[in-house]
Amino acid sequence: MSEALTGVRLLLVEDEAMVAMMVEDLLADMGCVVVDVAGTLSRGLALASDAGLPIDGAILDVNLGGEKVYPVAEALAARGIPFIFATGYGIGGISETFSHVPALAKPYEQRALERMLTDALQGGREG
Repeated sequence: MSEALTGVRLLLVEDEAMVAMMVEDLLADMGCVVVDVAGTLSRGLALASDAGLPIDGAILDVNLGGEKVYPVAEALAARGIPFIFATGYGIGGISETFSHVPALAKPYEQRALERMLTDALQGGREG
């Protein structure tokens, strides 16, 4: 359980069901609350754009069934919500527009995920 992440509400955008379940378990172990899981770009965009949905941060799989997650990232950025990317295709494949956003290469370990989330959320709260 991570003190820094306890109670943090996260949106998870991941199209692989098994990966999503694994990440949900990792996040629960860290004390995070997964507010919702989106497996498609349209669902992720709807959730990220929902001002009524309390989100502290998000983990975004870069490639969702062949579609890029960038519209979701833009919606979150517009709301001032910090996020990180997760990618199985290498960090170099991330759009230059989002090159400043932390990206975690899959498969990833809980410690790396925890560190990156903590850094991203602290940056978001300070800024």
